[in-house]
Amino acid sequence: MTPNTLRIALGLILFGAAPAAIAAFPQQAISDTYKPQAEQPAAMEMEEPTDAEQPGAMEEATDAEQSGAMEGTTDAEQSGTMEEPTDAEQPTASTEQSIAEIAAGSEDFEILTAAIEAAGLTEALNNSELSITVFAPTDEAFEALPEGTLEELLLPENRDQLAELLTYHVVDGEVRSTDLTSGEVDTLTGAPVTVTVGEESVTINEANVVTADIKASNGIIHVIDTVLLPM
Repeated sequence: MTPNTLRIALGLILFGAAPAAIAAFPQQAISDTYKPQAEQPAAMEMEEPTDAEQPGAMEEATDAEQSGAMEGTTDAEQSGTMEEPTDAEQPTASTEQSIAEIAAGSEDFEILTAAIEAAGLTEALNNSELSITVFAPTDEAFEALPEGTLEELLLPENRDQLAELLTYHVVDGEVRSTDLTSGEVDTLTGAPVTVTVGEESVTINEANVVTADIKASNGIIHVIDTVLLPM
């Protein structure tokens, strides 16, 4: 998905027009395991000559054995047969959370989550069709902004400005720490960030990457200690 396509997708979400993702689970076939019933006629044929020789004794024994055999076999096989289709039919959903869900579930991203909601980007960052990398500022990073800046950004009339600030933290595609090299990388706003890869650290503009490679269902999160400001 190209950066332009991602920007369009985020724009559609912003105005409430993005399609919902549909998850489909494959159905598995259930095999038939009632073989003992198919084998039963053969067993009955072998008993017919014996019935002719000893009618009374053999009939009682045959009835008793047949009843016990049928009950024991059927119970055991029905038990196995009922469990196997149940296991086969159970869909296994992915346990991975989206970028928005990971942010919402972390105490370090309470302000980021509030900003995502205020900008109308929650649904976009839950979209499983996206493949993006987010440089996610911690609460401490937001609190380090000049006094009044955060409160101003969270106002409804500044929604577009806030959305632009947040998308400046987003890069197209899944970029792991091992993929980062020094240089400029375009963000979804079109403006680049400067990546500097050192021997023991990685910086994005002036922000340090403090935790790298948090895998989400729709991308990668790198935690940074400073809010990135478009130049």
